[in-house]
Amino acid sequence: MSAYASIIGFIAATLTTIAFIPQVIKVWRTRSARDVSLGMYALFTLGVALWLLYGILIDSWPVMVANALTLVLAGAVLLMKVGFSRAR
Repeated sequence: MSAYASIIGFIAATLTTIAFIPQVIKVWRTRSARDVSLGMYALFTLGVALWLLYGILIDSWPVMVANALTLVLAGAVLLMKVGFSRAR
């Protein structure tokens, strides 16, 4: 793989992972996930978990790390969505 491909892959993984941070912060601060789609986050979180499993199976650290971090962030939003919905 070329150095350019590795750099592009690293940047893409970083951006798609940190993209969830603003949503996590907003839901945590407002204690409201009313406008967050439960179906979308449930399916997305499952997909990320499968990507993580795939990374483990092919022994690819970049795939594992990016998807493990994304799973934590997306999972946090999903858990807050369910938790805050029950609290109301």
